[in-house]
Amino acid sequence: MAILNILEFPDPRLRTVAKPVESVDDDLRRLIDDMFETMYAAPGIGLAATQVNVHQRLVVMDLSEDKSEPRVFINPEFEPLTAELGPYQEGCLSVPGFYENVERPLQVRIRALDRDGQPFELVAEGLLAVCIQHECDHLNGKLFVDYLSTLKRDRIRKKLEKQHRQHG
Repeated sequence: MAILNILEFPDPRLRTVAKPVESVDDDLRRLIDDMFETMYAAPGIGLAATQVNVHQRLVVMDLSEDKSEPRVFINPEFEPLTAELGPYQEGCLSVPGFYENVERPLQVRIRALDRDGQPFELVAEGLLAVCIQHECDHLNGKLFVDYLSTLKRDRIRKKLEKQHRQHG
């Protein structure tokens, strides 16, 4: 397994729309394992393939405290089950060090394939619902900062660009 490089905002590759996964094979499972290792090392609770510069519709996630609930979503799709929106403080491995409230539907239905290519469906609320929406946004070239005011987004972009220059 390997720890992959996580792209950081404002890297333009984060705006790439991911393509559907064509086949669930050993190469994809190796990528899934590398993404889990990368996410745990970061540390984070969710990672979309787009964030590691692989433009396929793949998300890994583990909301547990002890890394005991790894979840894989291949070609995930979700639909809101309620019009009710709720604020949730979101952060992102591609926008390190920044946390902002984002309003999202509180309950969603998720359809995806698992690690073995088997279809599954689940109803999510709370952190799981927020996380799947956040990660699916990545697959569509969207970041949580896109929900913020232009002023806040520009401030975050400038701070990260400065950090990249200092550590680049």
